[in-house]
Amino acid sequence: MVDVTRKFTAEVPIEKAAAFLRDFANAPTWDPGTESCTQISDGPVGVGTQWHNVSKLFGVTTELTYTLVTDELNHVVLEGKNKTATSTDDITLTSVGPNSTEIEYHANVEFNGAAKIASPLLKAGFEAKVAPETVKKMTEALEVL
Repeated sequence: MVDVTRKFTAEVPIEKAAAFLRDFANAPTWDPGTESCTQISDGPVGVGTQWHNVSKLFGVTTELTYTLVTDELNHVVLEGKNKTATSTDDITLTSVGPNSTEIEYHANVEFNGAAKIASPLLKAGFEAKVAPETVKKMTEALEVL
């Protein structure tokens, strides 16, 4: 299992941050592993909206179907699933001023079957490389909104 949490502040109003992060089609701009993310369900973004996500981490490409499971101004949760993993992006937003938002980003990946063997190695990689890069990219993406 990979379980990583980072807390940081971005100079963006909470409403803009929430609107941007709830639409997982924006993931290629802030998630270092995401190569593409396309909405596959019809209608506007809301609870139940799904995306097809293609990610590449540590040289391995994987495809997941993500679903928006929590859609609130201060809390966004997206769950991605395929046969080898379940990935949860749990994002808590707190307004710390009219143009500033504190973001607590919690990534959890549960591996299934043979993929569990790689879990300790992947956890170390997420801690050392992916998490810091996510904070950097997400902050940059939010601060240009």
